Amino acid sequence: MGTGTRNNEVHGGPMEETLTIGAFAKACRLSPKALRLYDELDLLRPARVDPDTGYRYYAAGQLERARLVAWLRRLGMPLAEIRHVCALGPAAAAREIRAHWARVEAETAVRRDLAAFLVDHLTEESRGDPTMNATALELRYCAHSDRGRVRPANQDTAYAGGRLLAVADGFGPAGAPASSAAVGALRFLDTPEIPAGGVLNLLEDAVQGAARAVRDVADGTDGVGTTLTALLWTGSRLALVHLGDSRAYLLRDGSLFRITHDHTVVQSMLDEGRLTPEEAACHPQRSLLLKALTGEETTTPPDLRLHDAQAGDRYLLCSDGLSAVVPDDTIERLLTAAPAPDEAVHTLITAANEAGGPDNISCVVADVVEPAP
Repeated sequence: MGTGTRNNEVHGGPMEETLTIGAFAKACRLSPKALRLYDELDLLRPARVDPDTGYRYYAAGQLERARLVAWLRRLGMPLAEIRHVCALGPAAAAREIRAHWARVEAETAVRRDLAAFLVDHLTEESRGDPTMNATALELRYCAHSDRGRVRPANQDTAYAGGRLLAVADGFGPAGAPASSAAVGALRFLDTPEIPAGGVLNLLEDAVQGAARAVRDVADGTDGVGTTLTALLWTGSRLALVHLGDSRAYLLRDGSLFRITHDHTVVQSMLDEGRLTPEEAACHPQRSLLLKALTGEETTTPPDLRLHDAQAGDRYLLCSDGLSAVVPDDTIERLLTAAPAPDEAVHTLITAANEAGGPDNISCVVADVVEPAP
């Protein structure tokens, strides 16, 4: 051989030409570090592992799968999704890749809109933003919070107004005051005219105020905090702020889209491919948060983004008392069937209670409509 990259002694099996991990990494354009990770995740197992040194060897026949994994990673596909795609036949895998790319393009469109908004904002001669107080569209809304069937008290807060929609899910010995304080700190935004300035900057500053309010409520007590998911209506757009595992959904043209990403340990493990969706659903740490408003001095940055609104859109904000027990397809069906926001809210809360109601349930539903003549 002469290069030190090949080994013909396959332990416990027939003679088969193999590549060292270094040679295999060069051939498939994956780093040795990535190959070791994919071995741990059972995504790309080596052909053999030396029992004495632990060194990994790969068969030449594994190159095609490894290159597919490398290409899919370059697309930005999560490892859990890659594992699923690699298990499919060519036609089914192609469909999954096409669907993944459609989602990427949709997310890119959201970032494109944000970039356009920022360009407009930075080049605007006056500090006012005419889209903030536009009246071409308006909201019809309803909010309600329910204790559920198991918890002794309700620590959620739900709010809906002409400008502001918000859900907060408190936790710890002062969870109810924490969620109420967080939402209360945003309520100054619920005015006929939003103060001049960038709407995302306004939301980010408001969240800092909410963080201070939660710290005041916690008063040094450990384990007190709240999630916060809110939408601020500008008249043509909805600005989103999000921390934690409460959720925001958009129902558009009969299809439901989740527009928030859970800030949980389990969600991060899903993203990395370390858990399947089925494993995540029953994981003992599925409610362990990575981001929230707490009594600590340092607040992790929230997710902030803009969504262009269309007449006929329906938005749902909810605590995990709904999303943890009612599947998304059921949420989509119930949201689609309810003719008005108040009926949608009460139908969803009823569904969560019929599923056992193990947690507090908060829902805000808002319809984007053309103003009455």
